[in-house]
Amino acid sequence: MRRIIPAETATKDLHQFLVGSVAPRPIALVSTIDENGQPNLAPYSFFNAFSSNPPILVFSSNRRVSNNTTKDTLSNVFATREVVINMVNHDIVRQMAVTSVEFPTEVNEFEKAGLHAVPSELVKPFRVQESPVHMECQVKDIITLGDHGGAGHLIICEVVMMHIAENVIDSNNRIDPHKLDLMGRLGRAYYVRASGESVSPIVQSVIELTIGFDQLPKAIQNSTVLRGNDLGLLAGLHAKPSSAEIDAVKSDPEVIKAMEADNPTEALHGYIRTLLENPKDNLKKAAAIAWL
Repeated sequence: MRRIIPAETATKDLHQFLVGSVAPRPIALVSTIDENGQPNLAPYSFFNAFSSNPPILVFSSNRRVSNNTTKDTLSNVFATREVVINMVNHDIVRQMAVTSVEFPTEVNEFEKAGLHAVPSELVKPFRVQESPVHMECQVKDIITLGDHGGAGHLIICEVVMMHIAENVIDSNNRIDPHKLDLMGRLGRAYYVRASGESVSPIVQSVIELTIGFDQLPKAIQNSTVLRGNDLGLLAGLHAKPSSAEIDAVKSDPEVIKAMEADNPTEALHGYIRTLLENPKDNLKKAAAIAWL
């Protein structure tokens, strides 16, 4: 593997290695306002949620690498201590990109991007009408991480009100990711769309104990056929298969065929891998074969 030592790497290169590795990142389209009432809108992908009680969001406004200057968002945050964080879905991703342009301070990015500013209820900055989720926030703290180009300022925000489009909430009173259709940021100019085939559930109870990788049969642990995700599914079982379950798979035609192959272990593992492509229906059967 290539070794990257930050102290020996140019900031512009280190930045790309970091953002290319820590990805995808959610995008905060941050609305602020200065002390004179001038609105500003800018996107930040150094952003995430860090607490539910209290509800805390954090984004970082970094110093520019090219000339070590700071952005209007940071100046406004210091001045007013209020922000609105708007989420970016696929419908507005190109308009979001326009707001990333370094317009002069007096320019209104809402107008440049063709986005509509609507009043917030508890804070002064405007919300983005076209965004499916708006979070009105009070800034609790600003942590400066350095004074060189590329250094971040962690802006710690407490959510005081959320606005969520009704059409992205499902019948279980939860957000449907396919309807929300969020965009994520990768390295350089790459983005990812969090909907459709890109979204899939991974169900694993964090309360009920699992058997773990160390309890799998040694032949499974050392398999050259099964992948990490296959082993993870088997390790995530809550119990080993019973003797009855193992006996039941002995009559499976594919198992009989595999046992007659030149390399029965490899053939059986190939069958297990095929079954685990649909774990919802086949996990128990695959486990029984793994212990056969």
